[in-house]
Amino acid sequence: MYRTHNCGELRAQNIGEKVTVAGWVQTTRNKGNIIWIDLRDRYGLIQIVGETGVVTDQVLEELKGLGREYVVQIEGEVIERYDKNPKMITGDIEIKATAVNLLNASLVPPFEIEDDVNVGEELKMKYRYLDLRRKPVQDKLKLRHRVSLETRKYLDSVDFMEVETPYLIKSTPEGARDFVVPSRMNPGQFYALPQSPQTFKQLLMVSGYDRYYQIVKCFRDEDLRADRQPEFTQIDCEMAFVDQEDILNTFEGLIKHLFKTCRNHEFEGDFPRMTYAEAMEKYGSDKPDIRFEMEFVNLNAVAKGKGFGVFDNAELVVAINAKGCGEYSRKQLDALVDWVKRPQIGATGLIYSKCNEDGSFKSSVDKFFDQEALAQWASVCKAEAGDLILVLCGDTDKVRSQMNELRLHMGTEMGLRDPNVFAPLWILDFPLLEWDEESGRFHAMHHPFTSPKKEDFDLIDTEPDKVRANAYDLAMNGVELGGGSIRIHNKQLQARMFELLGFSDEEAKAQFGFLMNAFEYGAPPHGGLAFGFDRLVATMGGSDSIRDYIAFPKNNSGRDVMIDSPAPLAKDQMDELFLTTINPKE
Repeated sequence: MYRTHNCGELRAQNIGEKVTVAGWVQTTRNKGNIIWIDLRDRYGLIQIVGETGVVTDQVLEELKGLGREYVVQIEGEVIERYDKNPKMITGDIEIKATAVNLLNASLVPPFEIEDDVNVGEELKMKYRYLDLRRKPVQDKLKLRHRVSLETRKYLDSVDFMEVETPYLIKSTPEGARDFVVPSRMNPGQFYALPQSPQTFKQLLMVSGYDRYYQIVKCFRDEDLRADRQPEFTQIDCEMAFVDQEDILNTFEGLIKHLFKTCRNHEFEGDFPRMTYAEAMEKYGSDKPDIRFEMEFVNLNAVAKGKGFGVFDNAELVVAINAKGCGEYSRKQLDALVDWVKRPQIGATGLIYSKCNEDGSFKSSVDKFFDQEALAQWASVCKAEAGDLILVLCGDTDKVRSQMNELRLHMGTEMGLRDPNVFAPLWILDFPLLEWDEESGRFHAMHHPFTSPKKEDFDLIDTEPDKVRANAYDLAMNGVELGGGSIRIHNKQLQARMFELLGFSDEEAKAQFGFLMNAFEYGAPPHGGLAFGFDRLVATMGGSDSIRDYIAFPKNNSGRDVMIDSPAPLAKDQMDELFLTTINPKE
């Protein structure tokens, strides 16, 4: 037995007991005749004490020889702590050391293992095994573990069956780039790592497993950011003999269960729902943050036709009302203008109108719009004295995207995006297809197996761009937690979908012939949903980044700087796989 108790479980009721603990030295405080050591494991901290005349000289010297991150075993007696620490769960007691067993010494760590450590992300990722010792990171991984456990409990309680699907599959042309794996036994041929188990879960429905799930790794070779990794985890689910309502109710139940059991948070009533078209019109986003209002206001009727060419030549003039920001200084307004002009946003400028306390208005376009015209803006925006109207204009899709970013920025600036407030929203009725100017053909908005809404079947041949998908996403706090659709289970409709997407019969058969063949043998109506597990846990934890919720994440270049991966292969491995490399510059 290396320990009788962990470092976080001893309390006042243990006073007088002989115990053994083991862990890492967090800090030492040596006052000469007395020394205190904070010993840490993943359960907490416990203070160790040694004092001249109270412990043996040998024990005192051994305690004084310990450094940060030394691994040590301590035997001793639990005693009442003289100077209690209410911030520690073990703060009422300490251990009077009677024996010290050094298990392993440590180099001086490159950064302190403290809750708040001021060090760059790259250094923390290089020494991730040390960063993982920090309590905030441990708490995030504990939350991830808990969410995983409760997901399985809930899905098992409603008759879902966990089934594993392959990691070595066939490359498909839709979606992001695949990660590919060369086959030694089949020279010149490659597996792909799955972007999702989409086709396999549909095959499981054909096979009669009417409620499937797995918590599964997925892989996409795409540009990275805070909420994206080349390998990520999904809660992947599929159901047969269901419609959209069945799926929404089932997985709304899952989310409510997870927040109740893992965050002690209860949602009141059903999650609100909104169509994709409404979300884009009100928020310019298919994953709007509805923790705060600040909805878009269309100013076309009151801003165009007044001789101001910037507005007159725009497809859309759109505003938001920043309540209580009418006192913004010129410096603050200039900072907003610079913010929207950043390349990530791409706006050419920003127009504002202050609603003054005396009922007048001060605008950056006063020479084109008089007080009466600006009062119309205020009326449409429901702006009152002390408010600030912010206006962008341009092509509809582009300006909505820009205003969405500005709205989120203002929400943050105004303190309206509380990470401990959770606002779920179902988004429904996505477009089935989107036109790609570059390729001159349609792409599936979700994937090629998404079913059109029945009431739009007649538009498939005449106006395919107006067909709505039987698809749905769950957004929360401006993050897409997951999405899915009712699938096509009819071979003829699936063939028509492939045709709309520009697949020839030969290409469709080569890529998806196995699925089309399976549909010949009695495919039931089915649909599903996949939650981004990393994003879900990060949202529950109140974080924007998913990295700290993954034990060993990669950086923005897709590198694991700790193990220095990816890395070149040895020549004999390359030869065995019949591979060669070329200089990218060539």
